[in-house]
Amino acid sequence: MKKVLFILIAGMSFVACKTNDKKAPGIELSKDDREKAIKDSANFTSIQWLDSTYKDLGQIKEGKQVEVAYRFKNSGTKNLVISDVTASCGCTIPEKPEQAFAPGEDGIIKAKFDSRNKKGEVRKSVYVTANTNPNSQELIFRADIKTDKK
Repeated sequence: MKKVLFILIAGMSFVACKTNDKKAPGIELSKDDREKAIKDSANFTSIQWLDSTYKDLGQIKEGKQVEVAYRFKNSGTKNLVISDVTASCGCTIPEKPEQAFAPGEDGIIKAKFDSRNKKGEVRKSVYVTANTNPNSQELIFRADIKTDKK
């Protein structure tokens, strides 16, 4: 009986130790925490884009949905908090990471582009707001939309 009680207490202690830091990487942050992070310059960090911030998607058939991804690394000394990710138009739907990224940790910003009712060359932007200086970063992609002529 003592062994079972000891194992139970040890297990609960282990779980409690892993959940004590609300801002640890992998933990989602509230909207208020995100807004505070981008306003407090004492918590600013830096972001390094591992790929180019410009992507050429080449030729795309009209009506196709394409995903674009931008890899980054927290190159600073504080947790990287991405407070917002927006797009230049409604045809591009970005995904915002919900967790903070520890120094040295990698992440990805993804966006889906819908080429429906588009033709010719298009250039679109994705804007990332984070606790960096400057707070906003622009990610750009282009595509050449081809239509079927019947």
